Amino acid sequence: MAEKIKLWFDAEADFLEVRFTDASGYLKATSHDAVMERVDTEGHVIGFTIQGVSTFKKGNPLEALLPV
Repeated sequence: MAEKIKLWFDAEADFLEVRFTDASGYLKATSHDAVMERVDTEGHVIGFTIQGVSTFKKGNPLEALLPV
C-alpha cells in the first residue's frame, strides 16, 4: 500500500521539503550540511529538508543518513 507524502519546493529560496506526515516536529542536523531531518517528539523521522537544491549536479546524487 502506498503512503502519501507532501513535497514543497521554493525556487527563490532554493529549498525542498518532504514530509511523510502532517504531525508536528522539529528540524535536526544530519551527516550532510544541506540536509535536515524533521523528527516528531519521540524522535521518529517524519520528513526532511534540502537547502541549496540547485547546486546538486546530475549524476552526482546527494547522500545523507536518515535513521529509521
